[in-house]
Amino acid sequence: MPRADDLRITALAGGVGAARFLRGLVRVINPAHLCVVVNTGDDDEFFGLCVSPDLDTVTYTLADAVDQAKGWGLPDESFRSLKALQRYYPETWFGLGDTDLATHLFRTQQLRQGKTLTEVTAAIAHAWGVRATVLPMSNEPVRTVVHTEAGGLPFQEYFVKGRGEGRVRRIELRGLDDARPAPGVCEAIRSAHMVIVPPSNPLVSIGPIVALPGVRDALCQTSAPVVGISPLVAGKPIKGPADRMLSGLGIEASAAGVAGLYADFLDAFVIDSQDAALRTPLEAQGLRVRVTDTIMSDMEKSVALARTVVEQVLPDCRS
Repeated sequence: MPRADDLRITALAGGVGAARFLRGLVRVINPAHLCVVVNTGDDDEFFGLCVSPDLDTVTYTLADAVDQAKGWGLPDESFRSLKALQRYYPETWFGLGDTDLATHLFRTQQLRQGKTLTEVTAAIAHAWGVRATVLPMSNEPVRTVVHTEAGGLPFQEYFVKGRGEGRVRRIELRGLDDARPAPGVCEAIRSAHMVIVPPSNPLVSIGPIVALPGVRDALCQTSAPVVGISPLVAGKPIKGPADRMLSGLGIEASAAGVAGLYADFLDAFVIDSQDAALRTPLEAQGLRVRVTDTIMSDMEKSVALARTVVEQVLPDCRS
């Protein structure tokens, strides 16, 4: 097995939980050998600007520039521009900070000049000094729409404006039929020594990536072990509405329910110590299970979890 510095790892990511795991992972392995495939189903347009929340959260976190308290955005942010926009727009519920605006302005300009989202993402990551490869899941737009009793809502409207309220009846991925994985996505899965699914909402962060043509096949066919980390602890997410979304769709809101969504490609699963009772039933499904502290409340815990995955779970999968 390669040493940690030589490991090629591909991670599928979306949201704060994934980013907090990745901040630890790049302190355990060589960051230049990490490829992060990021969900873009949450992307949207605000005030004429192309906004990619998950791409930015991952990039800012890997650059050690993210607002650590919130887990997203930039620290010491001001919102004077957003306040000024209230003069022209009836709704300004999506909080774009003054410093953060620079990223959205650059992305929008570059896309309008004909660059692909992959090219623009690479340029942004380079500007922030990120050594890992950050890939959007697709260059074509795929938009997550959450259907509740209020109708179909774009994800940001459901999550930010609506605070994740309402019973989820269906999740729609608009544009999926016309989308393909971005160049390098499937190749990164197939060529990795290890594929990791960090703690992310399985429905709206990982689901859109895996739904792209060829991605699930690549996950099933890769010779690398695929290791998931549960985003739920005792049936609840650290952040976000994952438990309510799962329950609304008739899926058990537990680590076991999440593992079931990944069953066809998952080799090993990391669950929190509070869910230790699930170890035996998960192992009965053929999974290698590791029980540990998965709540990454600080950098040290992020590093500890990443070290567990790389130094304990990976060798178990190879044995």
